[in-house]
Amino acid sequence: MLEPLRFVWNATRGSRLTPWRSEYMRWRMETYSGMWADKLKFGDVMRFVWTSRWELLSFLIWTGRVQREARRRP
Repeated sequence: MLEPLRFVWNATRGSRLTPWRSEYMRWRMETYSGMWADKLKFGDVMRFVWTSRWELLSFLIWTGRVQREARRRP
């Protein structure tokens, strides 16, 4: 379960205490949800995270599986 946390940690590099300011996270939210990245505020991010929590958790679990598989292969 550490892989999902590692992904979030790496994705918010430079703005870990304010992930809604992370350019990467804003871009990901824009491509996934269609919300404009330059207009995202704290409330928008929290609403998105809450309404999409199960999909986000599924994505984070998937990234963990992919990283484990990548480490297994030589």
